[in-house]
Amino acid sequence: MPSPTEITVSQLSRLVGTPDAPVLIDICIDEEFAADPRFIPGARRHPFNDLPALVPELKNRRVVVICQKGKKLSQGAAAILRDHGIAAENLEGGNFAWRDAGLPLVPSDKIPARNAEGRSVWVTRHRPKIDRIACPWLIRRFVDPNAQFLFVSPSEIDGVAQHFNATPFDVENVYWSHRDERCTFDTMVDEFCLRTEPLERLATIVRGADTNRHDLAPEAAGLLAASLGLSRMYRDDIAQLNAGMMLYDAFYRWARDATDEQHDWPTAKPRS
Repeated sequence: MPSPTEITVSQLSRLVGTPDAPVLIDICIDEEFAADPRFIPGARRHPFNDLPALVPELKNRRVVVICQKGKKLSQGAAAILRDHGIAAENLEGGNFAWRDAGLPLVPSDKIPARNAEGRSVWVTRHRPKIDRIACPWLIRRFVDPNAQFLFVSPSEIDGVAQHFNATPFDVENVYWSHRDERCTFDTMVDEFCLRTEPLERLATIVRGADTNRHDLAPEAAGLLAASLGLSRMYRDDIAQLNAGMMLYDAFYRWARDATDEQHDWPTAKPRS
């Protein structure tokens, strides 16, 4: 049974990918990380002996500290953060327990280098509709919660990518884009090793909406309608992205928890 200051793998796995996910800080030492350079989705590395530097950022946030086995490093680090008034827990069993449960781990070499603010930077075409909202949602929920997205004119993407060290996505002739009949969201799910049943289900819906293949999933038409509605509601692309985050949060929770639930009227038919 975990201590009151620990969180179990099963408990954390229910939070990862949702707006309620805690801040995940991986403090594995360099040698241990080099042996298996993967992250629990949404985690980022920080030296275990420099945690006070994070205190201003972590105020009023729930934090989970992760080490290799959930022992001395993460328990000590979480205790230090609690001493600074941070609601911090350590992951019971650490990265090994998460790995042994068969849960997804994101390869570190797939995550672009972070800028001086500690954020990965991505660039794509302005006026997003489907893939260009779905992909930022996936990145922020499962890869880098602080990722920055730049929406610019198509002709300026290469220059912005070069001058701002940004990674282009969902445009032609780049790594993070459509591949054959699969869309950029599919590419990211694959490359970030996030092939879980809920995300596969959501990827099919995104693909159907983004490539006009509504036969792939009945929900694809609904996603298209909602996405086009959002694009008409917001002139500012960042405001649209922020609103779209909730849309994809809802689709993900349906894909994870509610696919068997039906709705009909009347809810209680009289007995014959």
